[in-house]
Parts: sequence; C-alpha cells; structure tokens
Amino acid sequence: MRGWWREIGGLVLPVACAGCGTARTSLCEECAHVLYGAWPGRVRPSPEPVGLPAVYAAAPYEDAVRAVLLAHKERGALGLAAPLGKALAGAVRAAAPPGTGAGPLLLVPVPSAPRAVAARGHDAGRRLALAAAGELRRVGRAAQVLPVLRQRRVVADQAGLDASRRRANLSGALEVAVGGARLLGTGRIVLVDDVVTTGASLAEAARAVRAARGTGTGGERSGAARRTALVAAVVAASSASFEINRN
Repeated sequence: MRGWWREIGGLVLPVACAGCGTARTSLCEECAHVLYGAWPGRVRPSPEPVGLPAVYAAAPYEDAVRAVLLAHKERGALGLAAPLGKALAGAVRAAAPPGTGAGPLLLVPVPSAPRAVAARGHDAGRRLALAAAGELRRVGRAAQVLPVLRQRRVVADQAGLDASRRRANLSGALEVAVGGARLLGTGRIVLVDDVVTTGASLAEAARAVRAARGTGTGGERSGAARRTALVAAVVAASSASFEINRN
C-alpha cells in the first residue's frame, strides 16, 4: 500500500528533478547524462576485500547521482527506477560483454536487511535489478533477475562502519536459498547492487554464490572458466575507486 500511495503521489504532487531540483521533470537531461550518459568503468575499493569479483560502475557516487539514488531508495521515488535501471544495465553490459558465457544474464541482487525493506516500504535493490533486466532485454540481451541470496543472520547497520568492521559484520551473513544453486547454473551470473563503497557486501555475496556452486575464490581464474568468472555491476561507486582515476 505504501508503494501504491507513492506512485499516486507522483502523479498529483509538483515534480522536480531528483538530482538538481529543476522543476517539472523527475530527472533532467543533464542529471540523466551524469547518471548513464558516460561509459561505465571498472572500480576497485581500497583496500580491496578478499574474494571481491570484478566490479563495474556506471557513475561516481556524488552530487546528482547520490541524490537520485537516495531519492529512490530512502524517499520512495519509485519512478526513478527506470533511469537507475538503465544505468545499472550499462554497468552489467561492461561486466559481461556479449560472448562471455552461455545462457541469459542472471542478475543476482545483493539483499537488503528485511527490516530495512519493511521500513522503506519497497525493495530498492530488487526493483533496480528488474529495471536493469528489462533494459537489457530491450536492447537484445537475454536477462532475468534471480533473487536467490538471503540473510542467514541479523547484521548491524553498515552506516558508520569502516572497511574492516563491515567485513566482520557481513562475514558469513548471506546464503543461497534452497534450490537456488541449480538456478545459478542456467546462465551468466552478475551480482548487482546500487552502490559499492568498501566492497564488503559484494564480496560476501560472491562468497555465498561460490559456496553454492562449489567453487572457491580462486576457482574461476584459469582456463575457459575465465569467460564465466563471477562479476558484479553497480549504479555508482566512489570516484576515487574508478581505475581511470587511480595512480
């Protein structure tokens, strides 16, 4: 019901760009270009957590991009899922170009804590994954969302935790649901999330997927397996973590 009222509210309340505040548009052309108009890039958090797959991001997590992500995730601006999904789809294409693996792209969202989803009134991560899969299909890539990851124990709020504490907080926290391992073998897996900061969430998600598939952190690095190695895509990351900006 909460999400339904937010959808209706967007039709009758004054609209302003979520990125810069420009009137009469939910996302202006300039902010849209910042979000998904540039090429996605490979990002590497520093320090890089053990087991982190190759991660690609569509844009730096700053200014308009940060505002748009927060408007969607925390303030329920559900109409922003489409442009955010377009940005995420671009990062997915960079992470898994055509010809890298058989079968459809399987977008596996990193799950939010159930209490966070309940407080927000919607599952932002899954919504973005669905929007990205739709955009990928629109441009001719077979893609589907596979929400097989779940939390196996309660974790603390990540806000305010440094990299080492985030890793400790999330260590062993995720697992693949019963029956999920079989589904993971039907295509090219791409872990997806809205933002990468320290990389702890994606590294834990990768550990859970590898455990379900029976591979270790180094089990994908040789021979033909390189073409189907686990990868990840996000909407945004720190500008300092983009490889192009690193020394």
